[in-house]
Amino acid sequence: MSANSSPKVVRVGIIGAGAVSDYHHVPGIRLDDRATLAGVCDADPNLLAKRKAEWKVDFATSDPLELCASPDVDAVIIATPNFTHKAIAIAAAKHGKHIMCEKPLGLSAVEVREMYEAARDNGVVHMTAFTYRFAPSMIYMSHLLKSGMLGEPRHFRSQRFLDWPETSWGWRQYQDKAGAGDLFDMTIHRIDFALDLMGPLKSVCGAVARFAPRTLTPDGKPCPPSNVDDWSSLIGEFESGATGVWEGTTLAKGYARDGFGHEWAEINGSEGSAVYRLHEPNTILLGKTGSDLAPVTVPAEYLKPLASPRNPSDGKPATVFRYDLMWEFVSAIREGRPAIPSFYDGLKAQLIADAVLESHAKRAWVDTPVPAR
Repeated sequence: MSANSSPKVVRVGIIGAGAVSDYHHVPGIRLDDRATLAGVCDADPNLLAKRKAEWKVDFATSDPLELCASPDVDAVIIATPNFTHKAIAIAAAKHGKHIMCEKPLGLSAVEVREMYEAARDNGVVHMTAFTYRFAPSMIYMSHLLKSGMLGEPRHFRSQRFLDWPETSWGWRQYQDKAGAGDLFDMTIHRIDFALDLMGPLKSVCGAVARFAPRTLTPDGKPCPPSNVDDWSSLIGEFESGATGVWEGTTLAKGYARDGFGHEWAEINGSEGSAVYRLHEPNTILLGKTGSDLAPVTVPAEYLKPLASPRNPSDGKPATVFRYDLMWEFVSAIREGRPAIPSFYDGLKAQLIADAVLESHAKRAWVDTPVPAR
């Protein structure tokens, strides 16, 4: 889509009116006068009615294909269960709608490849909701690395520890609906971090495990047990020769941190080390030989994209940077350029996540070539 043909105001429809949409997609739209919320879709009639009133939107439907076909919608956000993403995304692309989709994009790289090709071939902007790319300390870490200030990158390290209840995750705890558990829900974000910062992975060795049976709903009703992981890990070798280690779990007792959990992403370079932490996204830890890691405030120019309407001093730092996801999506549509991160980035991360499951099943290292465009 060319910039000249871009709509003056991007009319966005949200498919999936749950917590993630309410938490950062809708606030992101409200902040941006180049966008408007034009429609909402959800399978739950009670939630649909609630959001229609709360979000003050006239067009509400329980049929995602109706929203995708609407002439009053320019772009869609897909925030539905994982197993529904592919069909909705392909329908949206065929109707010429720009698409932002929550991660994982699909249940496997095969599905994600179909979604990517549909969006690519229909010429629509496509974006994967890898939210944490927009954290100020992550943006600054990328600058430090790419400017050479950390020297040659040698090691990448990621920890994502959450203290979640051991009750049912609903659809998220079943492989046929979610694809995988912690690996696809949380670790895939950190895989994307690493690929963006360090470049392609050459091979991985991974493992997953499940500890909580999750046979009760939060209100105490019985349900079928979970068959997805609640712990995931991998070791990776980058094409550059650098190494990486990832670990994620939802069962780390004592890691609540006001709901944000423990997030630690670290790069060790030949000249220095840098650490991003989710609960303090406006501060980075930096250290060199002869000095310990110490907090450094992220410079103002890295607190948000330059043209973003967001005020970095408003709201909780670990929440408000997420609004820039929508800013990037709308900007790409308006400017007639690819969004970052795209469905292709989602495909690259999905291939790695799939390789973790393959590695664990085979008890072997798995090669992870870069996918064709």
